[in-house]
Order: sequence, then C-alpha cells, then structure tokens
Amino acid sequence: MKKIFAPGNDSALTSLGLLVLRLFFGLTMLWHHGLDKLEKFNTLGPGFPDPLGVGHKVSLALTVFAEVAAAALLAAGLLTRFAALVLAFEMGVAFTQIHKMTLGGAMPGEFAFIYFGAYLTLLFTGAGKISLDNVFFGKNKSGWGNKTLCF
Repeated sequence: MKKIFAPGNDSALTSLGLLVLRLFFGLTMLWHHGLDKLEKFNTLGPGFPDPLGVGHKVSLALTVFAEVAAAALLAAGLLTRFAALVLAFEMGVAFTQIHKMTLGGAMPGEFAFIYFGAYLTLLFTGAGKISLDNVFFGKNKSGWGNKTLCF
C-alpha cells in the first residue's frame, strides 16, 4: 500500500502544481456535479443513464460515489491514485458511452474529456508531497514539515 500511495521525489513546485490540480478538479467535480446528484438522488434515479447495464439507481450510486467520495479524497490528497482511478474510469465511461466521444455538436463531451485527462495525470503522478498521502504513506512520515517543501 505504501508504495502505491507514497509521493515520489517531486520538487516543491511540482508538489504545489499537483495540489492545485487536485483541488481544482476534485472540488469542482464535488461541488458542481456530485453534491447536486446526491441531493437529487431519488429524483434522478429512475431515468439516470445506465451505460454499464447495472441498473439506473446503481449507476447513479456509483456516479455519486465517484463524484462525492472520490472527488473529496482527491482534493484532500488521500488515497489519491485510487480516487483518480475511480474518477478517470467514470469520466472515460461518460466520454465514450454517454457523449459518444464527441467534442462538439449536440452532446459535447469536452468536459468529460478534460476531466479524464486531469484524473489520468493524477493517477500517474500521485498526490505530491503536499497531501495526506505524504503524511500517512510518505517515506519519512514528516508530513508538511518536510524541508523538501521549502522554495
């Protein structure tokens, strides 16, 4: 587990950039997509798209899990690669199955495509040193007090 979630030897600026990316794409997904679906769960359930054939309410529940729980984990930098994998999968399904891989036209999937790219990037890079992953899984467990964060 430690090897999967431990941050690499990123520079302070790289870690800062990863923090900004996590906060931007995690909180935007949570606030603009996840919380709305969570609040309207009973209303959205019966007609929610079911691209994987698991049922409308199950599809909505999986989407809410991704857009609320995984997005919050991503923003916090906790279990970042897991959260990024969940969100990248969700956005990959949205782009290919719901938006039919269109970047324009009647059902543009550009947002899903952009989110997918951000989550895929975080899946490969991890959270960086300014994260809860660093606090819990970092090599020296010194957290944010680590002198490598100094500019």
